[in-house]
Amino acid sequence: MWFWSPRKRRFSSSDIRDQILMDEIERKIDELKARPGLPRHIAIIMDGNGRWAKSRNLPRLAGHRKGRESVRTVVRTCAKLGIGALSLYTFSLENWRRPKAEVSGLMRFLREVLHSEYLELKENNIRLRAMGRLEMLPGKTLDALNETIEKLSVNDGMMLNLCLSYSGRAEIADAARRLAEDASGGGIAPSEIDEEMFGRYLYAPDLPDPDLLIRTSGEQRISNFLLWQLAYAEIVVMDVLWPDFREEHLFGAIMEYLERDRRFGALKNT
Repeated sequence: MWFWSPRKRRFSSSDIRDQILMDEIERKIDELKARPGLPRHIAIIMDGNGRWAKSRNLPRLAGHRKGRESVRTVVRTCAKLGIGALSLYTFSLENWRRPKAEVSGLMRFLREVLHSEYLELKENNIRLRAMGRLEMLPGKTLDALNETIEKLSVNDGMMLNLCLSYSGRAEIADAARRLAEDASGGGIAPSEIDEEMFGRYLYAPDLPDPDLLIRTSGEQRISNFLLWQLAYAEIVVMDVLWPDFREEHLFGAIMEYLERDRRFGALKNT
């Protein structure tokens, strides 16, 4: 075993490997920051927690707890890269149909994460917001969420957007309902309604649309996530399960994004 021990301090081979890895990560961050065209907004479907736990004969909640390390890694790394916004598909509207014990455990876990991760989010100058049918969240969870959002509102760095009790179709339906309510008063003529106006009625109209969508676990679908906003996003599907997602996977997805030719339906200039 490697060690160095002046003043009786020991450094194992594991310590050295960890330091080398951290140095490599920092070099890769600097390399990517020097590249033009980094995504302004990254969205992630964090899939595979249940399968990760099942493969180890663990309860499903163990997979979500392990996935917390991946969330911390991605949030920290995106902030260092200067990404403007990061949206995480945290809990879908459909997830309410899961067993009651699992849902209750996830809500308790969310409260725990909000309390325990606050200081790191603050130190990394990260803002927090959430979108979805948040009124469906348990009172204690919603209180913890609002409290954390308020405390981090003084920051001016990356926006971390948690999609909670969220459904892309529900968001569009809610936007249409609010638009119809405003139009029924006579203030909006049907001829005035266009994509730009409709977009202002979505949950977070101030956020730019995601440039890059990452989905883990190899599933090739968007699962009712940001249906309006993903119209022109580049999609990268990765075989890794979410609890195993680390910096190298994020770097790989961003590199693939940078290598793509984004034309938005137009022809490339020649």
